[in-house]
Amino acid sequence: MLGQTPRDVDVVGTVAAAPWDEPEFLAAVGFSGKAGETVTLPGAPMRVVVGEGDARRMGAAFARAVKRHRSAAFVVPDGCPAGTFAEAFLLASYRFTKYKSAAEEPALQRLDLVTSQDAAGVQRARVVAQAVALARDLVNEPGGVLTPDAFAQRAVDVAAAGGLACEVWDEERIAGERLGGLLGVARGSTQPPRLVRLAYRPASHEATIALVGKGITFDSGGLSMKPTNFMVDMKYDMAGAAAVLGAMSVLRDLACPTAATAWLPLTDNMSGGDATRLGDVLRTRNGITIEVRNADAEGRLILADALALAAEEAPDSIVDIATLTDAVPMVIGRRYGGLAGNDEAWVARVRAAAERAGELVWQMPLDGVERKMLDSKVADVVNATGQRYGQSAVAALFLKEFVPDGLPWAHLDIAGPAFADEDDGEWTAGGTGYGVRTLIELLSR
Repeated sequence: MLGQTPRDVDVVGTVAAAPWDEPEFLAAVGFSGKAGETVTLPGAPMRVVVGEGDARRMGAAFARAVKRHRSAAFVVPDGCPAGTFAEAFLLASYRFTKYKSAAEEPALQRLDLVTSQDAAGVQRARVVAQAVALARDLVNEPGGVLTPDAFAQRAVDVAAAGGLACEVWDEERIAGERLGGLLGVARGSTQPPRLVRLAYRPASHEATIALVGKGITFDSGGLSMKPTNFMVDMKYDMAGAAAVLGAMSVLRDLACPTAATAWLPLTDNMSGGDATRLGDVLRTRNGITIEVRNADAEGRLILADALALAAEEAPDSIVDIATLTDAVPMVIGRRYGGLAGNDEAWVARVRAAAERAGELVWQMPLDGVERKMLDSKVADVVNATGQRYGQSAVAALFLKEFVPDGLPWAHLDIAGPAFADEDDGEWTAGGTGYGVRTLIELLSR
């Protein structure tokens, strides 16, 4: 709700500059007014003062301050975008409680925003937050529940609700379409692979963007088995596919002007009796052969087929998004996604969309590694080099092999920001839905 401060709410929030604040009390409790800082004032209804600053940090901080109350209002200060504040508030309020036995404390049911701004930004924030929540829900599901087929069925439901065309390819169709990378990864699993194609077509459009999302529903490392501490959260290895599905789910509701086609290759990476062996050679959709040197470098194998499929339809540009390498967060931390591509103008557009959406990216230089590192003695390329340096760039360079020259392509490596160990700003522990807002922003312009 937008309007005047209601009288029937439990909590009213404002920033430290509001005239009715109590400066002596704030000083006594050590409140400095920094962004993200909150303090509760005495009286009824309860009053919460939020440090003034970035709208996203303000919204997230207020959400956590009032999470045990049923209703709240916030006086939005001049210069603070109400939509941005609302989006952060909703994202920080997210909870995944499906598997909790004990009763959870009641969640906030109502938020009133007191502002003179137009309601359109707040309504958009609600829709975008729903898309992010969908991605988070998918990432938070255990890998034994969200199998490739279960993910595909969820995509069918989302497509029906969001006005999308949807195809699901089963194992027989995948084999017939010569997706050797996807089949090679799936060989070690009892769960059959799936490939999902989604399409959004507005009434009129001038461009079509292809989205490709990595969908490893659980990653054990295959025969290159991960140690337990690296495997424990590997249900999140499908966060790229989740981000794409989340973004696609709301394109119609947001009246996005750009057409989009999504490709989601889905499998888990297990070590069953016929798992792909090191040294095996896989033939991908576009005929390129890959020598498997590391079974835990499986994401690029399924993306190879999906990128080739996407390119065959001749879109204007491609974006792939994947939890691809641990090397990116090791260099730049967990909050940034790594960005690379073959076209500087297109990469710049993706980076600008991420900045507008409030998601951090860092561009990886691809000229720091050499193509010859991918050479194989028995096939066209290897899927892993075994060298220590530049592994995120090497992985991106591998994907570039499956994009035709002249077709703008950007790659987002989200291994760091796709999953959070604890609550942090707009993120809640678990899946973050990183990438959904960037893709929506990209398609909105």
